[in-house]
Amino acid sequence: MKTRTLILSIFSFLFFSFIPGNNYWQPLLANRHIDTNSVRKTESANPYYIIISKKNYELKVYDDQGWYATYPCVFGSNDFRDKYMAGDKRTPEGKFKILLKRNNTKWKYELLLDYPNQESYKKFDERKAEGLIPRNAQIGGGIAIHATRPQEEWTVDYYQNWTDGCVSLKYTEAADLYSYIPVGTPVTIEK
Repeated sequence: MKTRTLILSIFSFLFFSFIPGNNYWQPLLANRHIDTNSVRKTESANPYYIIISKKNYELKVYDDQGWYATYPCVFGSNDFRDKYMAGDKRTPEGKFKILLKRNNTKWKYELLLDYPNQESYKKFDERKAEGLIPRNAQIGGGIAIHATRPQEEWTVDYYQNWTDGCVSLKYTEAADLYSYIPVGTPVTIEK
């Protein structure tokens, strides 16, 4: 009896599934090919961009609707001039992109910027040619937006610039930013 009911159920399913006008199989067949144009649109649909103001100690996030969030932040040095070379502890100014999201062993949440980029090298070479930096100086790298250590959020509250040139947010706020900002997000750092 069970076998007969099972066979009848399978037969009914197959019969009614293939009746003309029945769209049961259409979604399955439609998904066999991936539309690469829609994938590219999804990747480029990032609505976010970031503007960091060194003088205001602020990282502001904008989306396609306008202002989205503001986070207090600190930097590498109390000298707010543009980064000249490796080791000067200054935070670079210019237009960058988030190159990589990764977990750092010290502060976990880290958004690596594409510093140095073409604009950075141009400024570096000009300053070297003008004699503003030593001929053997290196441009540096590894600039990121990252968290404080969990127990050191107070550094942001008291505007303690402590990094080697990076932008640092409170640990909890960096976790929030990290959760929604994708790789490729444009970042502008201003004086």
